[in-house]
Amino acid sequence: MRPRVSISSFHSRAAAAGAVSLAVLLAACGSGESLPSSAGFGPDPQLPAPRNALFPTVKVAPAVGWAEGETPTPAQGLRVQAFASGLDHPRWLYRLPNGDILVAETNAPPKPKEKSGGVRGFFQGLFMKKAGAVTESADRITLLRDADGDGVAELKTAFLTGLYSPFGMALVGDRLFVANANAVVAVPYQTGQTRIDAAPVKVADLPAGRNHHWTKSLVASADGSRLYVGVGSNSNVAENGLAEEVERAAVLEIDPATGARRIYASGLRNPVGMAWNPQSGKLWVAVNERDEIGNDLVPDYMTSVTPGAFYGWPWSYYGQTVDERVKPANPERVAAAIRPDYALGAHTASLGLTFYDGDLMPNWRGGAIVGQHGSWNRKPPNGYKVIFVPFANGMPNGSPQDVLTGFLNDDGEARGRPVGVQTDPRGALLVADDVGNVIWRVSPSTNP
Repeated sequence: MRPRVSISSFHSRAAAAGAVSLAVLLAACGSGESLPSSAGFGPDPQLPAPRNALFPTVKVAPAVGWAEGETPTPAQGLRVQAFASGLDHPRWLYRLPNGDILVAETNAPPKPKEKSGGVRGFFQGLFMKKAGAVTESADRITLLRDADGDGVAELKTAFLTGLYSPFGMALVGDRLFVANANAVVAVPYQTGQTRIDAAPVKVADLPAGRNHHWTKSLVASADGSRLYVGVGSNSNVAENGLAEEVERAAVLEIDPATGARRIYASGLRNPVGMAWNPQSGKLWVAVNERDEIGNDLVPDYMTSVTPGAFYGWPWSYYGQTVDERVKPANPERVAAAIRPDYALGAHTASLGLTFYDGDLMPNWRGGAIVGQHGSWNRKPPNGYKVIFVPFANGMPNGSPQDVLTGFLNDDGEARGRPVGVQTDPRGALLVADDVGNVIWRVSPSTNP
């Protein structure tokens, strides 16, 4: 006898099957011809007319990881090796003054059911899972130590646990600050410490809830008197309402002594990597721009951050180019929007940002290194590599140069996806790979 199937169960299965079929259809969608990917880089990127389609372009690179012996491909004159492996979704890196490297093993917190995003959120979840972006968060910061200087961390130990989707880290004096998805917290730290058992103390709340963009990057001012936190938007272009965007799409400035905060700069859809420019002393940020208006819109970018400035989101992009999807319009805010300094390519998901401060690769001195995670909204895909942008007098000065490539295999699968970038004490570059679960180390092939 066949088991009975309830009508509701039948409809649920049929709906699920239909959703999967539609997801497959969406995954095959394209948006016609694209400009060369280089058109979306530099101080004056090409901005074609937006393409509004029934279905957005979807090109997901399934996560497969690295086979034994495989590595990314370094640029000529460089070599790459695994600094540490066997990690759990490593996203962000921080170098302590004694040379120890902290890595945030983390992922998005669960979304409230009432804010799951409906059908749109369902499909986004499917695509993110395929791309390796939906795993339970380890909620841990791990310490890596290469005491003998051979380029491989011989110590890998849980440094701080019990966190809530941690991301940015900053040491000020004897306090280590961590930006969780919902708050900045602090713990005491002593030089050389390999584990912290003290309970984190909350310094300031951060916008949470839906967490469409959950990562919270963190840097401290030179004197330690202020913290700066990057907070992404709760949507693509404010489709969830502006009430959900309070203190979002912004860099927040926080007083660590009191927890008081203010908006330092706004209109930055998803500001992730932040770093102080060593030449100008200005704060720079890497920003992920909006989706669903074509292969070549909108370029992600990096820019110096002017206190009090507005950078356009959601009403305009790349300065004062109006996004007609956003209603009601806001001409006054568009007129105030500042144009970013340097485009990083459309749909590259440029997350990691650091300025090179080492001596091992002198030609990089003062330039910016960017980890490009890669996106789902361009066909052919863009990003999935680490690039270097030369600087002069505190500003970008030249075309981007590939540092690490080969994260996509010949079948378009993701063996890895680069995120955070940081230098080690010897001046080599470290790259967090959250699909390969590896920290890669890049150094000159003649002087590793």
